[in-house]
Amino acid sequence: MKKHLLLAAFAFSSLHFYAQDKKVAEECFKKADYKCAEEQYSKLAQSEKIQQIQSEYYNYLGTAQRRLGKTSSAFKSYESALKANPMSAAVYANLGSIHGQKGNKQAALDYLSKGLQIEPENADIYLTRSKVYENLGKKDLAAKDLNQILTFAPDNIYARTGLANLKKNSGDLEGALKDYNTLISEKPESLLYSGRGDVYFKLKKNKEALADVNKAISIDPKFSQAYVNKALILFETAKPKEACASLDKAVSLGYEKPLLLSYYEKCEIKK
Repeated sequence: MKKHLLLAAFAFSSLHFYAQDKKVAEECFKKADYKCAEEQYSKLAQSEKIQQIQSEYYNYLGTAQRRLGKTSSAFKSYESALKANPMSAAVYANLGSIHGQKGNKQAALDYLSKGLQIEPENADIYLTRSKVYENLGKKDLAAKDLNQILTFAPDNIYARTGLANLKKNSGDLEGALKDYNTLISEKPESLLYSGRGDVYFKLKKNKEALADVNKAISIDPKFSQAYVNKALILFETAKPKEACASLDKAVSLGYEKPLLLSYYEKCEIKK
C-alpha cells in the first residue's frame, strides 16, 4: 500500500513540475524572452512522450529559434515537429513561411498547400501563401487567397489589410489610403495605423506617417512592425541614431533580424 502511495505521490509531483515547466515556457514566449523560451521548449520537447504534444513543443521551439535568428536550428525543430505529427497544419504553416523567407518559393507553396488540405479554413496559411504569391508577382492569386479568407472570416483584419497592401504595392497609393481610412473608421487598431503610416510614407507625407506609427505604438507597445516602419521614416528624415534604436526595439520584440540586415547597414558601427 505504501509503495502504491509513493508511486502516486511521485506521479503527481512529476505532473506538477511538468505543468510548471510548460507555464514558464509560455510566460517566456509572451514576454518575448526567446532565449528562455528556447531553453524551456527544448526541454519539454525532449521529455514529452505524447507525439502530438511533442510536435507542439517543437513548433514553438522553432519559432523561438527563428526569432533569435537561428534559422538552421528552426528548420530542424519544425522538421522534428512535422515528424512527430504529420497532420499539424500549424507546422506546415511555419515551414511554408520560413521557406518563403529564405527564397525557396516552390517549397513554401508545397508546404502551405499541404497545410490547407488538413485545415481548409486556416486563415494564417492563406495569408502566408498570399504573400508568397505576391512575391512571385502573382497578384491575382494573392488577392484570391485573401478573398477566400473573407468567405469564412469576413471580419478578418489581416485579409482586409492584405488587400489594401496589394493596392499599395501595386502603386495604387490613393486606393490603399482610402481602404485604410475605412478600416480605421470601423476599428482603430495598431495594425491599421502602422499600415496607413506606411502608405503615407510612400506618399512622402512623413509627418502624417510618423504620427500614425506613433499612434500604433501607443495602442500596442509590443507591435514590432510599427517600430520597423518608424525606423524607415526616421532614416528618411535623417535621424539614423533614432532609426537604429527603433530597429533594435523591433528585434527585441521578436522581429527577425535577418530580415532587417539591409536597414542595419545604415546604422553606425559603434566601436
